[in-house]
Amino acid sequence: MSGRTPRLLAATLAVAALTLGACAEKTSNDTPAAGSSGSAATFPVTVGKLTLDKRPEKIVSLSPSATEMLFAIGAGKQVTAVDDNSNYPPEAPKSDLSGFQPNAEAIAAKTPDLVVLSNDTNKIVDQLTTLKIPVLLTPAAATLDDSYQQITDLGALTGHPAEAADVTRRMKDDIAKLVKDLPQRTEKLTYFHELGPELYTATSKTFIGSIYALVGLENIADAADADGKNGGYPQVSQELVVKADPDFIFLGDVKQAKQSAATVKARSGWAGLTAVRENRIVELDDDIASRWGPRVVDQVRTIVDAVAKVPA
Repeated sequence: MSGRTPRLLAATLAVAALTLGACAEKTSNDTPAAGSSGSAATFPVTVGKLTLDKRPEKIVSLSPSATEMLFAIGAGKQVTAVDDNSNYPPEAPKSDLSGFQPNAEAIAAKTPDLVVLSNDTNKIVDQLTTLKIPVLLTPAAATLDDSYQQITDLGALTGHPAEAADVTRRMKDDIAKLVKDLPQRTEKLTYFHELGPELYTATSKTFIGSIYALVGLENIADAADADGKNGGYPQVSQELVVKADPDFIFLGDVKQAKQSAATVKARSGWAGLTAVRENRIVELDDDIASRWGPRVVDQVRTIVDAVAKVPA
């Protein structure tokens, strides 16, 4: 994992996590409502500076979050290739294309009529535009509104505006219901979100941090990047974590770095932390926790479930 962790997460980043059961999986990938067929959409359609004259039928997605969005809004059959990190939903047509080091020639070989990217590495947008390949840039979301807007934009460009509206409405409703019944506290509970065992983390200024703030939690790492020089993803010291003594530790490095409640408890000097003593170490699904697609609802649910167990 090493120093690559923050780069990976800053590029493909944002939020969410729950060891999903079958119900949660189904909720996140529901079939679009009947009667909201993409065939009813009219073209040309313009989003930002991009105009498509007809519905794209060969979409290449080089963003795991965008891939999840495309399938959630019913555009999955139009997706012909996704990047090597797009592992959800399982039926996504995974390829050896890279979203972190995109190659214009390799992308062009897929003859796409729309490419969706989350970052403009090596000026890939200009390269593809020169090849007359339509490109939509969907950068890492900073807020839930950013996520909703990207889903809306993808819905418009793929001919699924009604399905996209349905997905965002359900996300908003589900999140509102989850947050509504949280107990009021005189003092906020605190947390540390771990991106890697080297103690890289995410502050409140990131998409990940915004979700915890929504649930009313206070981030112990905010001061570590007060000037924003780390883009919201600083590396903190063990001393900072121990001194702050967070009420919760959320692990976003379970798959990549094999971290767990057991490995955290075994760390030198961590046994006395409140989160450790009270068994409030929450193991997240790395993929959900680093993306800003429809499964962010599952991330909110995981956090709410953990917080609800603490007496007000």
